[in-house]
Amino acid sequence: MPKSPENDHMPFPVLVGDIGGTNARFWILTDAHGAPKEFPTIQTADFPTIDQAIQDRILDKSGVQPRSAILAVAGPIKDDEIPLTNCPWVIRPKAMISELGFDDVLVVNDFEAQALAAASLGRDDRQPIGALSENSLGSRVILGPGTGLGVGGLLYTQHTWFPVPGEGGHVDLGPRSERDWQIFPHVEQIDGRISGEQILCGRGIVHLYKAICAADGIEAVWTDPAEVTQHALAGSDPVCVETMTLFVTYLGRLAGDMALVFMARGGVFLSGGISQRIIPLLHKPEFRAAFEDKAPHSAMMKTIPTFVVTHPQAALSGLSAYARTPSSYGVKHEGRRWQR
Repeated sequence: MPKSPENDHMPFPVLVGDIGGTNARFWILTDAHGAPKEFPTIQTADFPTIDQAIQDRILDKSGVQPRSAILAVAGPIKDDEIPLTNCPWVIRPKAMISELGFDDVLVVNDFEAQALAAASLGRDDRQPIGALSENSLGSRVILGPGTGLGVGGLLYTQHTWFPVPGEGGHVDLGPRSERDWQIFPHVEQIDGRISGEQILCGRGIVHLYKAICAADGIEAVWTDPAEVTQHALAGSDPVCVETMTLFVTYLGRLAGDMALVFMARGGVFLSGGISQRIIPLLHKPEFRAAFEDKAPHSAMMKTIPTFVVTHPQAALSGLSAYARTPSSYGVKHEGRRWQR
């Protein structure tokens, strides 16, 4: 795999893709300035391979042959075959070059794409939670409670944004209040510990709901995170209301921790469908109170803004920003870029 400068343009037209466990989304950028050509979301279960999905739903429908591809994937990027974490698809960049006609393929982590979006989103694509301080080009953090809990950093230095992927969703999350101490013994553990992802994701909502029921000696009624969320938003079930109140409290605590780690004066961004659905709950006092409660640095935390990403295709937007102006971002290519 030949080396290439990491701030050079991928050759246009560029296919950008956000590949998740359930859905795959694609745009084609014909040049560095025009609007992207968008395509309907692909259900990964509908195709045995990503190559067939791209051929049938993108290449055969677009009338444009992309010369390069930038793909964001949920899974470790190693060697020439990249399996996805929650999907049987395997990305084989060499096969994409030989069989689909690409000259150049770059594969990045899904939360790198989200971090790139946090650097490039306009004001209309993010909703502030709490007071909005003066806009800053300082480092940023992005958290995405979804199937799991994704965490990414975005460092700003030498006029360049550097996305930093990681596994911050697996840091410890522990009890603090008296109510926490009642509930946490009933939260499902992994090898004796409770990570952020055990509570701050879709299945985590159910874990937390069941733990509250167990702590109070009542029978759990709901088994789906959407049901718990809906009843909390409607105020129709007090246990669901407490579940989601604690959910946003714990999310605020972890978001504040990550803001401290990265000194994220540029803000913390919450991405994904769960964050968008619970915006009314995030606007209540608990999230920002937990975020700011970081003595001895509470005064500084009050100056760090928090946002919900509202762009429906944030990852694709981030990848597109990189494809158009790669010199503005420090994206690692080594071991992740294949060329004809």
